[in-house]
Amino acid sequence: MQKGFTRRPQADEPASGVKNYITPSGLQRLKDEHQFLLTRDRPAVVEVVAWAASNGDRSENADYQYGKRRLRQIDGRIRFLSKRIEAAEVVDPEAPRSGQRQTRAFFGATVRYANAAGAERVVSIVGVDEIDLDRNHISWMSPLGRALMKSAAGDSVVLHAPGGTEHLTVEEVCYKRIPVEPFREPPGSEASTKELPRRLSLDEEDETA
Repeated sequence: MQKGFTRRPQADEPASGVKNYITPSGLQRLKDEHQFLLTRDRPAVVEVVAWAASNGDRSENADYQYGKRRLRQIDGRIRFLSKRIEAAEVVDPEAPRSGQRQTRAFFGATVRYANAAGAERVVSIVGVDEIDLDRNHISWMSPLGRALMKSAAGDSVVLHAPGGTEHLTVEEVCYKRIPVEPFREPPGSEASTKELPRRLSLDEEDETA
């Protein structure tokens, strides 16, 4: 059974009305998922529900009940994505900068810092919809993101995290492309498992002509 598009609230998720700062690649990923759900996955599930509804008693029809539940999940995700896209405030990390915005850490910055033990780490400050800890992409609203904000090379900052307080030294701040993982169709979705009609070859077209 396919897992639904569920999303757990995050501690650093902005409150309603707060601008959704996001990189161009991150916004494109939201749009690609929205388009997939609206034009491919939802129509495929609607077709399954219609087929299941024709099979008799809906109250005991597992396919029908599951299909209706999937539709509610998809519709909820579509509404969520629509709001995030509408509230998007795009910030391009590669855009020309001047003054302090060139040397200090703001949204879209990639920062190299060291902890008190001298261990270094490099993180990129992105939107809440772009968090990817495997790629060291952190939210601008996270404790670390807030600690690094407006810092420059040579600054010492204090990180107040759930695990305790850390003193960090900023070693480098730069602005460059932040590669965001693109949207990919989830395996097992109705749209991806739906068999598409096979295109005839030229020889087969001649035979059927």
